[in-house]
Amino acid sequence: MNHRKLFIAVAAVVALGVAAGAAVAQTASQKALVDQAKAAGAVGEQADGFLGVRTSVAPDTQAAVSATNAGRRQAYARSAADAGTTAEVAGARMFETQLMPRISSGQWYKNASGQWVQR
Repeated sequence: MNHRKLFIAVAAVVALGVAAGAAVAQTASQKALVDQAKAAGAVGEQADGFLGVRTSVAPDTQAAVSATNAGRRQAYARSAADAGTTAEVAGARMFETQLMPRISSGQWYKNASGQWVQR
C-alpha cells in the first residue's frame, strides 16, 4: 500500500473514531455551548486535534470543551492503536484532514506554531 492510501485509510479510521468518541462524551447541550463559543471566538480548534480556549469562558462551556476533548482523546488513542501510530499523530492528522476544513470564516484555530489565527 502506498503512503497516500495508508494516510487516507488512517484518516478514515480516525474520523470514525472521533465521531463515535465525541458522541459518547459530549451531550447535545454541550455541543451547542462549544458551537456558540467557537462562533464568538472564545474557543477554537488546535493543530493537535483538540479544542482550545482562547479567552475566558463560563464554567459550563469549559466543561463542554473538556468533555469534547475527553471523547477525542479516547478516539485518537483507539485509532492510533489500530493504525500503529501515536495518539498525537492521530490527533494532528484529524486536524489536518477533518477539522481544519470545517473551520468557518471568522472562527479561530491554533496552528502548529502555537499561534491563534482567525480564518
